[in-house]
Amino acid sequence: MGSVSYKDAGVDIDAGAQFVENIKPLVKSTFDSNVLGGIGSFAGAYELPSGYKKPVILGATDGVGTKLKLAIDSGKFDTVGIDLVAMCVNDLICNFGTPLFFLDYYATSKLDISESTAVVSGIAEGCRQSQCSLIGGETAEMPGMYAPKDFDLAGFSVGIAEKNEMDRLAHVRAGDTLIALPSSGIHSNGYSLVRKLFFEKLAYKFDTLIDGKPLIDILLEPTRIYVKTFKKLKHKINALAHITGGGIIENLPRVLPKNLQAIVYKDKIKTLPIFDLMSKHVDELEMYRTFNMGIGMVLVVNPENVDYILENSDGYVIGELKNGEKKAIMV
Repeated sequence: MGSVSYKDAGVDIDAGAQFVENIKPLVKSTFDSNVLGGIGSFAGAYELPSGYKKPVILGATDGVGTKLKLAIDSGKFDTVGIDLVAMCVNDLICNFGTPLFFLDYYATSKLDISESTAVVSGIAEGCRQSQCSLIGGETAEMPGMYAPKDFDLAGFSVGIAEKNEMDRLAHVRAGDTLIALPSSGIHSNGYSLVRKLFFEKLAYKFDTLIDGKPLIDILLEPTRIYVKTFKKLKHKINALAHITGGGIIENLPRVLPKNLQAIVYKDKIKTLPIFDLMSKHVDELEMYRTFNMGIGMVLVVNPENVDYILENSDGYVIGELKNGEKKAIMV
C-alpha cells in the first residue's frame, strides 16, 4: 500500500504558501506606524497609540452571513471582504472606539488562490477605508467540513476609546434630534430573505436589471464604512446606532436610557429602490425589523449641533427623542 499525503486528503500546503505570498502586499498596504513586525509571525503586534488618559480596549467580531452565498454563486469575490470589516468597525464606533487593527478567519473546503486573494483584497480595502491595520489572519482548508466551493468568513476588530467617553447614555436627552446616515445598500443583513424573495419567489436572475443595474451588483454592493465620518463628527455626537439585523426598530433603542423613546418619521426616510421593490412583496413591519431601509447609522445629536452635522455629512433628520417607554416608534 502506497503512502498518503496531506494533498491526497484534500489539503494543499503549497497552495496555502502561494496564497500567503499573494496577499503580503495587500496586507502591508494597511499598516500604520503602530504595527510591529511584519507578516508570518505567530501573532500580530500593535503598539498602543499615545495621547489617551484612560484608554480602554474594545473588541468586535462579526461575519457576512448568507451574502457570502451570493458571492460564491456569482463568482464575485472582491467586495465581501469590505463587508466583513464594515460589520466589525461600524460596531466599534458606536461605543466611541477608534479601530486600531483587524484580523480575519477564512475557512474553505479547498483553497482557490485566485478567489481567496480577491477576498483578502476586499478585506484590505475595508481596512484602508476604516484606517485600521490588517495585522493577521487564519486560512483553514477543511475538506469534508464545507461543501465544495463553499467558504466562510469571520472578522475581528480591536479599537481604543477614552473610558470617560464610552457611556453614551449619559449624553442622551429628550429633545435630541435623530440624523440618518445613508446606507450603501442592503449591507450584510437579511440575505436569507433576500435570496428567497428574488431567486425563489420572483425567479430573478443575477443579470436581471433593476433601474438599469444588474441585480447581483446591487445585492453585493459592499457595506458602507462610517469610521471617517465618526472621527470627523464625534465631538458633536451624543450617541450613534449601527442599523444592522433587526433594523431601526431593534437597534436604535440600544442607545436609549429607560425613560426615552425614539420617534422616527417614516416619510422622512430616503429608502433605496431595492427596498421599495422588496416592500411590494414583504410586509412593512417585516421590512423594518429585517433591513436598514436605506439608513446605515443613526446619530443622536443635540439640536444646536444639527446644522453642523448636516453641513459636514450626507446625513438628514428623521426624528427626535421624547420622554416615554424605551423603544423606537415608527410613525
